[in-house]
Amino acid sequence: MTKATKIFALLGRTVDYSYSPLIHNTAFRALDLPFHYTVFNIAEPDQVQDALRGARALGIAGFNVTIPYKKTVVPFLDELSEEAASIQAVNTIVNEKGKLTGHNTDIAGFAAPLLPYRESIADNTVSIFGGGGASLAAIEAFNRFFAPKEILLFVRDTEKACALLDHTGYNNSAPLTILRLTEPEPIRECRVIVNATPVGTRGRDGERSIIPLDRELLNADQIVYDMVYNPFDTPLLHAAEQAGATTISGIEMLIGQAERAFTLWTNMQMPIAEVRAALLQEIQQQQI
Repeated sequence: MTKATKIFALLGRTVDYSYSPLIHNTAFRALDLPFHYTVFNIAEPDQVQDALRGARALGIAGFNVTIPYKKTVVPFLDELSEEAASIQAVNTIVNEKGKLTGHNTDIAGFAAPLLPYRESIADNTVSIFGGGGASLAAIEAFNRFFAPKEILLFVRDTEKACALLDHTGYNNSAPLTILRLTEPEPIRECRVIVNATPVGTRGRDGERSIIPLDRELLNADQIVYDMVYNPFDTPLLHAAEQAGATTISGIEMLIGQAERAFTLWTNMQMPIAEVRAALLQEIQQQQI
């Protein structure tokens, strides 16, 4: 008897561009699972509750959640994992017989490619550009896994960033200093630089040369981590390579968070080699 098809989906706004269907459907095919992943675009925040109510009724097995609804979904879930509760943001939902549990796999997904450098990050200053949900995941990951001396958060709007952190209830071990993008000089001494903004995304900025900081602040003692994954070699990563810095592409976080979501849904390990090959091929084709 053929197993019933399980449906998984991405919740977001205008997210047809997402690579999540490619990632998860590649994994499902590789493991011969009768599952399918699709995209649900939700136009307005006030439609999110109805969408989740419909998911319960229809038996949608699980969701990823992306911009701008990672915080919006929280009040409508039955339970939060410890990680999701820590930053009040959800990027993965598991539907178990109508009970919706929210998880945040961005935290561990962000940390994964940095783990080989853990000893050199400990007791050093790290920095993050961006004041949104992605930066919250990075802040939480640094505190959980890396014990930095200090976290510098560079944002356009310091008041908005403070409000976001207050809402989350930031009380982690590493001191956190919020700075304006116009005062980036401390970057020179940072062991890690993280771009958690969309700056550098293909087609967004109009120029491939745009990066979120002055190139002169980059040096060979740094690890530069760009959460942007399209293009694969972003303007920031290119500048960092020229400065001799170690670079980490956003594709590593993309795969890392997806791998953990896949396991939450299936209790199986994602076939990473097949997924990475399919993803790189798709990105390379788009860059031709």
